Amino acid sequence: MQVSDALLKQAVEVVKAASVEVMSRYRSAQEVWDKDGAAPDGEISNPVSEADLAANEILREGLTKALPHAGWLSEETADDPVRLDRQMVWIVDPIDGTKEYINGIDEFAISVALSVHGEPRLAVLYNPARDELLQAMAGRGCRLNRRPVRARPRRQLEGSKLLASRTEAARGEFAPFADKFEIEVVGSTAYKLARIASGNGHAYFTRKPRNEWDIAAGVLLCREAGAIVTDLDGNAHRFNRPDPLCRGIVCAVRGVHSHVMEQIKKAGTLL
Repeated sequence: MQVSDALLKQAVEVVKAASVEVMSRYRSAQEVWDKDGAAPDGEISNPVSEADLAANEILREGLTKALPHAGWLSEETADDPVRLDRQMVWIVDPIDGTKEYINGIDEFAISVALSVHGEPRLAVLYNPARDELLQAMAGRGCRLNRRPVRARPRRQLEGSKLLASRTEAARGEFAPFADKFEIEVVGSTAYKLARIASGNGHAYFTRKPRNEWDIAAGVLLCREAGAIVTDLDGNAHRFNRPDPLCRGIVCAVRGVHSHVMEQIKKAGTLL
């Protein structure tokens, strides 16, 4: 099966099925642990929950059934280099924004993209806590809950709404940009990209690496909504690479992206 309306419909159904598991555990007691091992003070910096793993299994079973010959790349599955030989690869984050999820903050998303020859061609991104479902196929535009949406272009940088990582903002990493932007802290990389695609922000960037599963769906959604998305060097992202760690991301509406790049250049990256 090629990328089609039928495949998109199947992907939406699988994501909705995974969301039932996610929401059944939301704001409820469940086991949470640190992928990197707990810090000496017991703080969990890279959390994974029972819901992450349960959703991952539902997504893998359903998406693999929908497209049996596609490869698989997920945050919650050990990487298999077999994917590198596949033309089509599912790129998945069962819960992007696990920190927000386990703290009862409704800024997280299930993120699914299908990469074809390195390009995202299908995307489904769902925030079940807010019932916001975004979907796109390359060349077909972006929809939020079945309604077409567009990123809002601007003529000037000053006063643009910059969506910022909660963790990065707490560390003061957006201080150099405070005089240029209206800064709004939002959890989840995928969800920030979804908000720009749906017209609820003008820019998002991180000066640090991000994994393919964090951004693949959001990249297509934002492109289809009319925003410009690049890495920190101004290059388009390619997916299903041997190393899934990307060189940051800069997403902004038309009329603003080049100015955002200039501001980042002045401040420097954190790579």
